[in-house]
Amino acid sequence: MLEIFFGSHDPTTLNRQGPDKGTQYRSIAFYKNENEKNLIEKYIKKLTNSNIYNNKIVTEVKELKKFYIAEEYHQNYEKRNPNNPYIKAVSVPRLKKFKTNFPSLLKHKR
Repeated sequence: MLEIFFGSHDPTTLNRQGPDKGTQYRSIAFYKNENEKNLIEKYIKKLTNSNIYNNKIVTEVKELKKFYIAEEYHQNYEKRNPNNPYIKAVSVPRLKKFKTNFPSLLKHKR
């Protein structure tokens, strides 16, 4: 899961992902217990030591205190709005990149 999380966004940009800016776009990994916290911190250290990124990883590591389900209009947004310019310009290319980087994690249609 950590490999997917860090491999599917840029953890070195503070409060930004692609064209989206603001604190709501920060890279953040939540944990429920000390074991999860240690796994996240260890993975960040591994990435830092391997010099995969040119810039410092700025992902916040915070305890999960409460989870909020997104509003209904956010649910399945891409599927319900395939012609939206943002979907075409940002979401689809991001999904294609994910499919290229993590093919073994994809479910195959039967």
